Amino acid sequence: MAVHLSGPEHPRRPPVVLLHGFPELAHSWRHQALALAAAGHRVVVPDLRGYGGTGPQGGLADYRMANLAQDVLGLLDALGIGRAVVVGHDFGGALAWTLARDHAKRLLGVASLCTPYTRRTEVDLAETMRRTRGPQNYMVTFQAPGVGEALLGRDIGQIFRRLMRRPALDLETFQRESPHAKTLPAEAFLGLPELMGEPFLSEVEVDVYVQAFTRTGFTGALNWYRNLHRNWEDTEGRPDHVALPALMLCADSDPYLPPATTRGMERIVPDLERHTIANCGHWMQQERPQEVNARLLDWLGRRFA
Repeated sequence: MAVHLSGPEHPRRPPVVLLHGFPELAHSWRHQALALAAAGHRVVVPDLRGYGGTGPQGGLADYRMANLAQDVLGLLDALGIGRAVVVGHDFGGALAWTLARDHAKRLLGVASLCTPYTRRTEVDLAETMRRTRGPQNYMVTFQAPGVGEALLGRDIGQIFRRLMRRPALDLETFQRESPHAKTLPAEAFLGLPELMGEPFLSEVEVDVYVQAFTRTGFTGALNWYRNLHRNWEDTEGRPDHVALPALMLCADSDPYLPPATTRGMERIVPDLERHTIANCGHWMQQERPQEVNARLLDWLGRRFA
């Protein structure tokens, strides 16, 4: 695994592991890594399996969440870290919750940006999206090999210039007026007008993503979606409860994971603190880095001093 390390080994500051989402990289945490290291935390930021310097590894089933969790645990072992606080965004948030549920002894706490922790449902997430949002939903579309690759690989630079933007509409207006709000089609990754507000990446930052995905392609990253059914099978009989100190940060204009998706989390994550970042879309840690950093540092300082 490719991993970016910063910060000291501080006796009173817990190590922090930052797990990125789709389609992102360790680079997506650049603002948080600087702030956390400056505050005295040892910061561990991997390119997760399928991404960046780590790149594609293994077959399709190797991207199931239980195995991705072992990637993180192996990384901690290799670095000599017994326990850490794990912070995830998007799919990295789902991985953080998996670690908190199944490997709590290796964690001190867990924080998630945008991604809620939910109970196991009657069917897997891809089928849930098919039933509730239809076959055009991006999670459903990405199940078919080659389809997501063709869509995302058409013009990688255009993907990141259009996708990585603040929403042009607030969430309420988007849900009320956008013809795409119900389905959230895969074409959203090509840039929907209602989501294409102010860009927050410079051309230099765009080029980091372009170079990485030109080298690796998108299959490894898309394999995370193609294991949703395996993940569902793997969690049969597992308890839903997460007992660790937890932080949930929502973005008030996130069209993919609106704050409403976190309702009821306290029933299965009793030690939960939650906050909503204002005027913010899905790419929270890059859109509003100062606000995200402030919330993370405040929580870490109070709970793990």
